[in-house]
Amino acid sequence: MSDNHLTQESASRRQFLKGSTAAMGGLMVGAWLPPFAPKSAAAAAVATQKGALGDRFAEGFGAFVRVGHDGRVAVISPKIEMGQGIHTGIAMMVAEELEVGLDQIDLQEAPPDADLYTDTLLQFQATGGSTSTRYTWEPLRRAGATARMLLVEAAASVWKVEAGQCQARDGQVLGPDGQALGYGKLVDLAATYPLPETVELKQPEAFRLIGTPAQRLDTPAKVNGEAKFTIDLDVPGMLITSARACPVYGGTVRQVSDRAARAIPGVKDVVVLENAVAVTATNTWACFEALKALDIEWDYGANRELNSARVGEKLHEASRRDGVVAAENGNIDQSLDTAATQFEAVYEQPFLSHSPLEPMTCVAHVQADGCDLWVGTQVPGLAQQTAASITGLSPEQIRIHNQWIGGAFGRRLDFDFITQAVQIASKVDYPVKLTWSREEDMTHDMYRPRYVDRMTAAIGDDGYPAGWRHRIAGGSIIARYLGGLPDNGVDFDAVEIAVDPVYHLDDLKVHYIREEPEVVPISWWRGVGVLRGIYAVECFIDELAHNAGIDPLTYRKTLLQHRPRVVAALERLAEQSNWGDPLPEGRGRGLAVGEVFGSVVATVVELSAVGDKGIRIDRLVTVVDCGLVTNPTSVKAQMEGGTLFGLSAALFNEIEIEQGQVQQENFHEYRQLRMGEAPSVEVDVMPSAEAPGGVGEAGTALIGPALVNAVHAAFGDRVRQLPLTRSGYYIV
Repeated sequence: MSDNHLTQESASRRQFLKGSTAAMGGLMVGAWLPPFAPKSAAAAAVATQKGALGDRFAEGFGAFVRVGHDGRVAVISPKIEMGQGIHTGIAMMVAEELEVGLDQIDLQEAPPDADLYTDTLLQFQATGGSTSTRYTWEPLRRAGATARMLLVEAAASVWKVEAGQCQARDGQVLGPDGQALGYGKLVDLAATYPLPETVELKQPEAFRLIGTPAQRLDTPAKVNGEAKFTIDLDVPGMLITSARACPVYGGTVRQVSDRAARAIPGVKDVVVLENAVAVTATNTWACFEALKALDIEWDYGANRELNSARVGEKLHEASRRDGVVAAENGNIDQSLDTAATQFEAVYEQPFLSHSPLEPMTCVAHVQADGCDLWVGTQVPGLAQQTAASITGLSPEQIRIHNQWIGGAFGRRLDFDFITQAVQIASKVDYPVKLTWSREEDMTHDMYRPRYVDRMTAAIGDDGYPAGWRHRIAGGSIIARYLGGLPDNGVDFDAVEIAVDPVYHLDDLKVHYIREEPEVVPISWWRGVGVLRGIYAVECFIDELAHNAGIDPLTYRKTLLQHRPRVVAALERLAEQSNWGDPLPEGRGRGLAVGEVFGSVVATVVELSAVGDKGIRIDRLVTVVDCGLVTNPTSVKAQMEGGTLFGLSAALFNEIEIEQGQVQQENFHEYRQLRMGEAPSVEVDVMPSAEAPGGVGEAGTALIGPALVNAVHAAFGDRVRQLPLTRSGYYIV
């Protein structure tokens, strides 16, 4: 039977997509989902930006799947690949339902389009909050399954048999009498069929690909050097640019002497912005040398006297106030009055820099009729908007060419570096590649806020808490994003975990006290509000257990009987870490557990005390129940990477301010674990039938309290302020 016959049969049936699918080159399927309620504080924050992102943001139209005439499957991913392996996961979801191999999938990242690519968990187009798998799990599988059903129906029509007598397998449809037609032969006919009213997804027991270890699709190119990040790009006619911004936040440029800079061979232009000076040049060396040669007189403004000590004092003072009530159950005042004893602890967490391996970089080309941006960003729509506001062009005239991201950890949820690139490009007549130096990147970051948590528990005669009061003082990321706090005055990111701890408490009262760090810019860091909340709660519950003389794991289980999934993870952790086995003197174990990003994670750190303050980590075990697993290889990699990322932060990392300037300029002052110091991370992925949870930030959130609790077990010291280096501890 001819291909032409296949394209004409049933041509009178309505096409399910606007426009001609033949012109698109095959069968194209979109997936629709109803809007979801926000599932996290960060999600709820950006959800309120509806007006800026388009009135149709909540329609929940998902990603596209297209089967071409050559049988290859193109998937437009609504999520950016930034090292978390989501492109491989998405490919596995589509391939599973469409019955093709991973090698038949081609991934393409979505352009800015809030109407088409809104994440219904975040409620705007973004990659973050550990939502990528959770959001794409149903719509991408549904799109694959829809395409499969249409292709099977087309083949059945050709063979004049019932669709139920046919099955899809390995990129072709098989008939009841040994017939076989490849997908490429069927796509045009399938494109004329209406969408099925119901789409039957595979049950987990029928999965052939999902749940099996798979090599990441991006690994070969990243290993052999073919992968191109923004920092690697070379656009025709492009010059290199970088900038020096005022070292004091809020300061401006007073005047510039650029004679020495312009004398350096290769330098093209010097561009003066309100708070920074940029140089363009034919090569990176000339650009960076010219920046050093600039003689800039700054107007530091009113923030020259800002320092970390003042920020800390104000936070501790604020933590004694009541602020606004974020959550209240029972009567904690009465409970504290009648308690056998009270227990109070104050925890402090520092400013943190994202400091990804690839510093902030963006290629921008501004012309009269449009603007092109080559950039790795977690928020392509917001990147488009900032470029439009600077250039005066319409958003449709801003073309985003999204690139692989060389590390983000939340940093590329902001777009200040994109704004600066467009400002520079607007003042020249050629494309520029802006690349910040490491020093510029670290001293002009959007930092994880500094927090103080003051907790007071009402303890019964049995040593267990009837409840506690939890005061949280810190700056508000939510207020920065929204231009103010919600009507109730609560930053719901800052109080996450605290307002709904996993432990059973009859009485709970959580206060939020907004105390801004003056001009220091703050933003989400890997783990967002969950990271902040888990640290305080898990350190506090451990202190209560030791105060009561009860094993910390037993203590937790007693307060978790209403959370069987968490108890199961703890029991698995006890088994995997040999929790009950005695340890020699000077060696200790610490644990932490929590429900984070839709997953349950439990972590044990086992370490030895070397001398007075030396720490040698002997074992690091983490158990994760993240629901149905797409790619166990990626889950383990993300848990390992997130855990080590958080371990570096808990041990070493802190951003300090003196005379209005960030003191840490590079990795010799903001150090990371070295290879010889990094412990092996034993990851146990529990079998689970729950809905998929997030894992990209889960390990980061649990390691800090587990480490601090292990330090107490080994040394007898209770550290309440991170990083541990502040208390004199060091890694050996």
